[in-house]
Amino acid sequence: MGLDMNNETATTEADFGEFETAWCPGCGNHSILTAMKKALGSLNLKPFEILFVSGIGQAAKAPHYLKANVFNGLHGRALPAATGAKIANPELTVIVESGEGCNYGEGGNHFLAAMRRNIDVTLVVHNNHVYGLTKGQASPTSMTGFVTKTQPGGTVAEPFNPVAVAVVMKAGFVARGFSGKIDHLAGLISQGIEHKGFSLIDVLQPCVSFNRINTFGWFNQRCYEVGGEHDPEDRNAALRLAEEWGEKIPIGVIYTNHRPSFESHFPVLQRGPLASQPVRKEVLESLLHLYQ
Repeated sequence: MGLDMNNETATTEADFGEFETAWCPGCGNHSILTAMKKALGSLNLKPFEILFVSGIGQAAKAPHYLKANVFNGLHGRALPAATGAKIANPELTVIVESGEGCNYGEGGNHFLAAMRRNIDVTLVVHNNHVYGLTKGQASPTSMTGFVTKTQPGGTVAEPFNPVAVAVVMKAGFVARGFSGKIDHLAGLISQGIEHKGFSLIDVLQPCVSFNRINTFGWFNQRCYEVGGEHDPEDRNAALRLAEEWGEKIPIGVIYTNHRPSFESHFPVLQRGPLASQPVRKEVLESLLHLYQ
């Protein structure tokens, strides 16, 4: 049965379906999935209006458990595919959802490029500080000294701080959430989707199978919600907050700005999706003649 694109009834979480997952019981991915449904329902977005793009990994399976358009890219290559989709159809709500290894490791260069361009996509990163799909190697965000099967002496590299990097790169919207606070996280995702420009929501979550350090209790004890005293448009204050980590970890909107989005610079995209625009054959023929 096809989707009724003229249906004006309000969207609910149920519109995005219920599916059996491949995740471990207690995994933070379950809560992030619930928060995503809440966010989409609160924005009254219909499944056909949304494109999810993901890479490879346990987190990248999240869009498989939603009733919406989904494109699975290569490991670390979700953002380029999402950029192409948004340029081809600016009317789509494009959400990238994958893990910290996929986005900050293999896809680190694309992460930087998307922020520099300020493409209007929302990036939701499941950050559990470990490679879960491939059974427990250290990830870009693993803390120094983290012991794994492939790092038996503990990691020696400094952990990557995606929130601080996003502030430095002047990403349009930068937030950190925690899978243990579902309603708070749903609000952050909603704000990120509504922001016109690149949005990062870095979501702290436990991996119950391969990370026995950054557990639910570990995060729950440290995470605190950023209060109204913080001005997210103050970049220096945002950077200080982004670098706070350890006994206290701030969650909430860290930084925002109002840079024009990448696609807003191109007049042709203001006329709607490229596929719906008429083709001027005489212009196309003149271009082809240049190569004869």
